[in-house]
Amino acid sequence: MNDNQAKLPAFVDEGQGDPIVLLHAFPLDGTMWDNERIALSQSRRVVVPDLRGFGRSGKLPPPGSLDEHADDVARIMDHLGIERAAVAGLSMGGYIAFAFARRHPHRLVRLVLADTRSAPDSVDGRRGRDENIALVRSEGVPPLVERLLPKLLSPKASPEVVTRVRALGGRQTAEGVGAALAAMRDRPDATPILPGIAVPSLIIVGEADSISPPTEARAMATAIPEAELAVIAGAGHLTNLEAPAAFMAAMLKFLDR
Repeated sequence: MNDNQAKLPAFVDEGQGDPIVLLHAFPLDGTMWDNERIALSQSRRVVVPDLRGFGRSGKLPPPGSLDEHADDVARIMDHLGIERAAVAGLSMGGYIAFAFARRHPHRLVRLVLADTRSAPDSVDGRRGRDENIALVRSEGVPPLVERLLPKLLSPKASPEVVTRVRALGGRQTAEGVGAALAAMRDRPDATPILPGIAVPSLIIVGEADSISPPTEARAMATAIPEAELAVIAGAGHLTNLEAPAAFMAAMLKFLDR
């Protein structure tokens, strides 16, 4: 194994058929996609990375930008001999999917953008990222997860989902979480690239998502030429965890078309 391969993020590669790459949300890891991975791998090849700095890639030096994460996805595809794939990203994974669409457009077959937004952070948003970086440095990751939980999940989220998100987030490294906060803070505006996305696209959003609300999802669906919108009733930001059946139904309807 050469040096570049040694530094690849950890990933799961399951199933056969048309490939799809699932990019996880912040501050979680690839196991947030377990239900989708199992369902999709019955008919497709499913690749689920733990982005550098998270999960089983937690000991790898985290990238300084979301563009580097997108390039990691391309490197994983190269390693697996996958020329083109569908790419689905939720929240931070969606930001990375935008970067992938900008940097590697010829490698996209379809695009799923779930609970994400094309606009960059506002001044207040950037300030909030800096406050969260300071919190992680001083107190660790679990206090940040507690701060984020009311925004990540709707008030109707089950205790089991709350427990799962708390556990997934709380086990991430402070270095990886801090680097991702800075990378999201500094990400470019993806809105200008929307009209140039030339593949069928699905925008999924939770009806109660306050981080990337339905109004922004509708605007993205209007700006992308071949886009459709699915609003998940009652769900917050982490739609696939709060409403797995509705999320999977929207994904399969789109992918099977």
